[in-house]
Amino acid sequence: MFGEHFYHKKIRNTVIAFGTIFNNVNIKRLDSSGNPLQNIKVPLSYSPKEKFLARLDAQQDLTGDDSKVAITLPRMSFEVNGYSYDGSRKLNKNQKITKVTTNADTTKMNSQYTPVPYNVDFALSVYVANSDDGLQIIEQILPYFQPDYTVTMIEDRTMDTKRDIPIILNNVEYEDSYTGTLTSSRRIIYTLTFTAKIYLFGPISTSSIIKTVSADLHSDTGSGAPRVERVTVTPNPTSADKDDDYTYTTTLDFFTDTLDYDEATGEDK
Repeated sequence: MFGEHFYHKKIRNTVIAFGTIFNNVNIKRLDSSGNPLQNIKVPLSYSPKEKFLARLDAQQDLTGDDSKVAITLPRMSFEVNGYSYDGSRKLNKNQKITKVTTNADTTKMNSQYTPVPYNVDFALSVYVANSDDGLQIIEQILPYFQPDYTVTMIEDRTMDTKRDIPIILNNVEYEDSYTGTLTSSRRIIYTLTFTAKIYLFGPISTSSIIKTVSADLHSDTGSGAPRVERVTVTPNPTSADKDDDYTYTTTLDFFTDTLDYDEATGEDK
């Protein structure tokens, strides 16, 4: 049914943009006098939350032989939870976006129908071993979302389009595994859910640019009525782009000799 291959990497780029927002979160640990002891950049990876939980559960006992390879905290991970159509942002599907491109000696018109609005749901998980580390991370994130943070993204380099994509913070969940034996490691998890409001584009069509338009005027509306005038319109200069300053040149041709006109076909004999 569809058949035409196209891939604009819109979802992929949205995932990259989301991860980039949180890839420079740091925490500082101080001694009792307030002097700095450690400055830690929190690692971030794309991974399901369940993967980290399974690994943490497997390394629960700090006295075991495998404690030396346990996951060190703090850490962060994020994942895509789903996609949904957003009818509230629907645009007229019959409108087109156009862009003129010039390659060597060829000038073409690229066109693309208006995009389709979709929401991409993300979950960001923060894993820490003590309360202060978690609060430092959360307080570096929450002030930027009121409740959204806007990222400007290049949607398509061929069409040269950019759009502001809002990323909305929906919810923050808190979990503290304070139960367990004295040798069990503490695990605090914050789960933040977000929604990125993006647009998905269809294929790009390419066609030649129309530089000349002609219209014939007839003496009557009936079929086969002879022409009396031809109006031809061209841009001036003809090399002008739609964003350039240009005028139109209109040429009028009058037909006085109808003997060369075939009334049956409406064409010259």
